[in-house]
Amino acid sequence: MEERLQKIIARAGIASRRHAEEMITSGLVTVNGHTITELGSKADPERDHIKVGGKLIRPEKARVYLILNKPPEVVSTMSDPEGRRSLRDLLQGVTERVFPVGRLEYYAYGLVFLTNDGDLANSILQSHHLPQTYQIKLKSLLTFAEIEELSRSTGARISRRGGQSAPWYEVTLAEARRDALRDRLFRSGHPVEKMKRIALANLELGSLPPGQHRELSGSELSGLHLAIKRQGSAAGKSPLPKHEPAKRASVPKYRPPTKQHTERRGDSRPERKSAFSSNGGKRSKSGHSSHSGKGRDSSRTKGPRR
Repeated sequence: MEERLQKIIARAGIASRRHAEEMITSGLVTVNGHTITELGSKADPERDHIKVGGKLIRPEKARVYLILNKPPEVVSTMSDPEGRRSLRDLLQGVTERVFPVGRLEYYAYGLVFLTNDGDLANSILQSHHLPQTYQIKLKSLLTFAEIEELSRSTGARISRRGGQSAPWYEVTLAEARRDALRDRLFRSGHPVEKMKRIALANLELGSLPPGQHRELSGSELSGLHLAIKRQGSAAGKSPLPKHEPAKRASVPKYRPPTKQHTERRGDSRPERKSAFSSNGGKRSKSGHSSHSGKGRDSSRTKGPRR
């Protein structure tokens, strides 16, 4: 049965559907020896020889769904051209090819979801408002007014962590608003010092040690599909409180000085007009002003003051 190439590639666990489309348009996909660059092209995975980057797509393998507790200073990719530690270094014993869904910054730590299910990965990436929960440590404490303003502007649910003397907070928000929240915290004098993701939709990190991974249970996988389905049925409405878009600080653009600005101030002043005119200070049609007194030459200019 023929299917779209990007769907076949995603189901094979090579890449997400969005990344598969980029691979097709880049000329990395061949079908029976012919390079395919047009999106929407179809093939039969059981009959056709489909290669991605020169590698033949094998028959579909078992689906794998993992949760990993990423330590800080590990890149959220399977390899790194700079030689830094990557997720592959933490997946000992995993023989299937998996890839991370979403991103977690280099210095952040916590929950990372990995799978070889391209369809599920694509559904998660398209669900921009799936709730995610973080524990963040700030440089200083927030006031109640600041928490209310941040919640209103970013849609985040923010609460102080109990039993913590340091300014630790638990924040639940959509991934699309994470950078906006961090930007607002920085501009308000409360920069984020540490960030740990502890939940994604219904998936929870729990007591999983740093650098370790585990497989999802059947109930966790069903709950994740249900969360995505609910998000899709919401027709773009976020499950989080409504928020106003964050306003970015305006930075004046640099403009090179014009010729007028480089002249001396005295030379660039406009010529001073006479305050006297024959009709109450109004200018005549000819553009000159005249005095109502007799015997005066209206064209005479004033001399310099002594």
